[in-house]
Amino acid sequence: MNALDVVLVDAGGTNMGSVRYALERLGVGAEVSGDAQRIAGATHVILPGVGAAGPGMQRLREAGLIDVLRGLSQPVLGVCLGMQLLFEHSGEGDTTCLGIVPGQVRRIEGDAQRRVPHMGWNRLDVLADDPLLAGIGADAHAYFVHSYAVASGAHTLASTDYGTAIAAVVRHRNFHGMQFHPERSAAVGARLLRNFLGI
Repeated sequence: MNALDVVLVDAGGTNMGSVRYALERLGVGAEVSGDAQRIAGATHVILPGVGAAGPGMQRLREAGLIDVLRGLSQPVLGVCLGMQLLFEHSGEGDTTCLGIVPGQVRRIEGDAQRRVPHMGWNRLDVLADDPLLAGIGADAHAYFVHSYAVASGAHTLASTDYGTAIAAVVRHRNFHGMQFHPERSAAVGARLLRNFLGI
C-alpha cells in the first residue's frame, strides 16, 4: 500500500477525523484537501460526510469541486452523507446532488419498531460479487446513523433491512458508496476500507 495516495475531500463532514484515523490503523496516511488539483491527482478519493445534503453540496460548490468530483476516474468512495451526495437528488432540503449514480435519496419512513434516525448495527445482505465486498460474510454487521436513504436498486452491492431494503453499499463505474460508517464498524469496516484501497 506504499504507492497509495489517498485524499479525503474536505466537504465539512464531522466524521473526517474518524475516517482518517481508521485509515491510519490500516497503515495508510490520508490528506484532507479541498484543492481540485490535489484531489484529481490522488490514487483513491474518499468523500466523507455527516450532516445535511444541502450544506454538503453548498460546501462542494463553493470549493469548485462539483465538476472535479464528477470527472474522477480513480476509485472514489462516498461515506454516509458522502454516498448520498453521489446520487441525483435528495429529499433532504430538496437538494440536487452530484448526479453520478442514478437514484433518489428519500427520508426513511419510521414506525413504532423502527425509529428515525436509523441508528445502530444492522446486518449487511450481500447481493453481488464485487472486490469491495471480498471477505464479507453472511453475518456481517455495520454501524448506521442516518435519516435519509436510497432504496436498494440496480447499483446496490449490499443492502440492509430497515422495514424495507435500503442500499448499504453501492457501485457505479469507479464510484462506490457506503451508507453506514466503516470507520465505526469494527473489523467489517476495516476490511471494507482495505478492500477499497486495493481497488
